[in-house]
Amino acid sequence: MQMEHVDVVVVGAGLTGVSAGYHLQTMSPDRSYVILEGRESLGGTWDLFRYPGIRSDSDMHTLGYSFKPWTAAKSIADGPSILQYVHETTTEYGINKHIRFKHLVTKAEWSTDAARWTVTSTRKDTNETVQMTCNFLFMCSGYYSYKGGYTPEFAGIDRFKGQIIHPQEWPEDLDYVGKRVIVIGSGATAMTLVPAMAQTASHITLLQRSPTYVVSRPDSDPLANRLRKFLPAKMAYRVTRLKNTTMQQIVYKRTRTKPEEVKQLLLSGVRAELGPDYDVDKHFTPKYNPWDQRLCLVPNGDLFASIRSGKASVVTDTISGFTETGITLASGETLEADIIVTATGLNLVTLGEMDFIVDGKPVDFAKTWSYKGFGYSGVPNLGSVFGYINASWTLRADLICTYVCRLLNHMNKTGNEICTPELRESDEGMPERPWIDSFTSGYMERSMHKFPRQGDREPWINPQNFKRDKKMFRKSPLEDGAMRFTKSRARV
Repeated sequence: MQMEHVDVVVVGAGLTGVSAGYHLQTMSPDRSYVILEGRESLGGTWDLFRYPGIRSDSDMHTLGYSFKPWTAAKSIADGPSILQYVHETTTEYGINKHIRFKHLVTKAEWSTDAARWTVTSTRKDTNETVQMTCNFLFMCSGYYSYKGGYTPEFAGIDRFKGQIIHPQEWPEDLDYVGKRVIVIGSGATAMTLVPAMAQTASHITLLQRSPTYVVSRPDSDPLANRLRKFLPAKMAYRVTRLKNTTMQQIVYKRTRTKPEEVKQLLLSGVRAELGPDYDVDKHFTPKYNPWDQRLCLVPNGDLFASIRSGKASVVTDTISGFTETGITLASGETLEADIIVTATGLNLVTLGEMDFIVDGKPVDFAKTWSYKGFGYSGVPNLGSVFGYINASWTLRADLICTYVCRLLNHMNKTGNEICTPELRESDEGMPERPWIDSFTSGYMERSMHKFPRQGDREPWINPQNFKRDKKMFRKSPLEDGAMRFTKSRARV
């Protein structure tokens, strides 16, 4: 039986995979494609995470797709609303017809002779091995492991008699009404869980080793909601999107040029919420500058309201160990709990936790150079998406999808079948930088050694700059001396 072949295999049916489907059928309609999704439903992050209060910490006018206006009143949306938006998009554009669920991709093997990838999947419902071939492989599977989140090795954790839960594996039947809860962590997940659970828990404690910068903003965009009353939805969306992306970049740039000024502005906002007697220096003043790690958004000041009400509290200390009934801290204090939530982060992975082989040789992505933040030196016909850490993920996803279609169209026009990023002679010996530079979050630093290197010049960079990326992905020449276009050996 002949193996099934398509032009493009997209791995992952989350926000990014759906964007890839739209761009392929719109910009490269002559190319056939399928989307392989290991889980039984689409949505990725927004289907996997089910913890209380789950929401975006980016506004939906920028986290939403460039081609699909977000029209709901709330711009800081909850998880179910985002998932509904993704479902609407797949149905509206017929992308759902291209998705194959329960196909967990485990291996991809490239043959230069045939100019094809052979993609191996495991059917999760039947455990059957399925193979298919494609000319281009587009990885849209995200950046973290779906197998489980990150939990540090806490001393005595097995002693605790209550429930210990990681947000990535939230049980549907968890009853925390009237319970004492400790949430370990200081990131976006912890900041979301605390006000959501505080509504019915007897008390909830956010236990952090060190503080994070937080900022309160309304969950609605007044301008966007006004514009939709007078302008067509797409036009209103474009205006709001431009306004918000511009503001994101202005704020981020300000944190780079005048970090102390931004720091004091953020802290003054916290003091205004919690009053002069609250120890903001201890609990909300990090040792690093704003945007050296990601800022946490507090919609409508919900976290601060929970603290003011006495339903929630913040403890900044180091964990000495677990006891049968709670946690002992380095200060000697003991926190009692019925439920402990380890909102301690994710496990980052490179390209979907699968094996890549090029002409019989395994690929170690840590030994490659990043090409424009989406390709890898020496690896043909492969693209991947990693969004922004300082702006909305989908902004970059849409740009990379556009660029992949440009590549496919260029190869079709020139009669080439293979595109391979390769170092030019002038690139040899260039300085190495981490793939994500100047970002100190623990989940990043734990895993950066697995990712490709970044150079000091285009195109061997991974810029976290939307304005620069728009120019690079939409306008930069495809024939740049580093991307080599060739035919298969069979046709040479």
